Amino acid sequence: MTGAEPYQRRKLFWIGVLTLFTAAMLFALRVGLTGEMTADVYAGVSNPGEAIGSALGAAFLGFAITLFAASPLLDAVGIGNVLRGAGICFLAGVLLAVSGSSFATAETAQTLFYSGFLIQGVGWGAMEAAVNPMTTALYPKDKTHRLNVLHAWWPAGIVVGGLIGFGVSTFEIPWRLAMATAIVPALGVLLLSYRVQFPPTERAAVGISLGDMLLEIIRAPTFLIWLGAMLLTVSLELGPGAWINAALSAKVGFNAVLLLVYVAGVMFIMRHFAGPLSRMFTNAGVLWICSLLAIIGLFMMARVQSPAMVILAATIWGLGVSLLWPTMMASVSERYPRGGSWFIGLIGSAGALTINFLLPVLGRHYDAAMAEAAGGQTNLAALRDAGTQETAAQLQLIEAQAAPQAFEFVAQLSFPLLVIFGAIWLFDRMRRAAQEDLIKSKAKRIQP
Repeated sequence: MTGAEPYQRRKLFWIGVLTLFTAAMLFALRVGLTGEMTADVYAGVSNPGEAIGSALGAAFLGFAITLFAASPLLDAVGIGNVLRGAGICFLAGVLLAVSGSSFATAETAQTLFYSGFLIQGVGWGAMEAAVNPMTTALYPKDKTHRLNVLHAWWPAGIVVGGLIGFGVSTFEIPWRLAMATAIVPALGVLLLSYRVQFPPTERAAVGISLGDMLLEIIRAPTFLIWLGAMLLTVSLELGPGAWINAALSAKVGFNAVLLLVYVAGVMFIMRHFAGPLSRMFTNAGVLWICSLLAIIGLFMMARVQSPAMVILAATIWGLGVSLLWPTMMASVSERYPRGGSWFIGLIGSAGALTINFLLPVLGRHYDAAMAEAAGGQTNLAALRDAGTQETAAQLQLIEAQAAPQAFEFVAQLSFPLLVIFGAIWLFDRMRRAAQEDLIKSKAKRIQP
């Protein structure tokens, strides 16, 4: 039994699962309801792609700020209190985003809508700050596998949220009602975590002070390499994931939320095999292979035209991104144990902050590509205003032509990952080989 013996390890793990599931469900709802929310909240805005991109990015901004602030103070505040705070933010964020759309003043509605997404992101960041260190504390000898199993419930939440989002367009369910369904698991988090004792982090359990943890970033400068890599791995996964509905629906000929649900199913399955794969290839090897698959998948999504080939490309991308986030967390926890929750939080917040800036950029690329395909911004605006079946078909064709821009941009941005993870993988193999040679030489010297 580990140092987590006095705690209800199984119950605590499932509280973490439910909190993460709620955050994922909200992520999928934000993505799946993009079209309906844009038409409702940003009707008449000249740059709807950039506007909804900024709103979607607000969740990542709240995530980054909260994760950065909460991670070093996790033991002082308490893992349980941080998780309860996440549940409260999920509730408040949903209510703000939903109520904002009912206001008559467009500017007020947009402000409340943006604020709701921002507060949802705060809850997301609080969740991420707590569940990863809690899991490594509960399972210190099985971090990679347990973190991947925990994060398997991220795609599970995406499946549920994505299907609800699909129901909005298929059965004409109001998008506000669809988003409000996330209140149910958020309340579950608050009820399950009531009067439950949570463990300290690994760092606190072994007596490493807060000051020593914060100073570890000076003692371990190689951590900055992992920090930089996280900026790109998050861009590979969450950037395209947040944009997939807006960019690919026209290309595949059906609501691309179903494509996101399918990819989430692939991720859910893959994350249960993380332990054996990491033992076979090492964590760095898994990260290199996954990055390569994700980049190939994005290039394919940008270039292929038939729905079948888009699905194949999305499968390859999904296989690639499935293990990136939790394996990055496990790698940092294993390599820099003195960094504790601070290091885990730093890479998560840095990655999320990147997405906050990336999504509006993707939106601008998409808006510009659509204007170019339409023959100019004036022509595009006229097509949108016409509202006829003929112009709707033209817009769908223009959207399909514009979709590749965002995915190809992210794929090109992510090439350095192959160099970084490849170098770490090679270095680890060389160091392991040197250690094995040293052990063999010592064994020979002591033989009679």
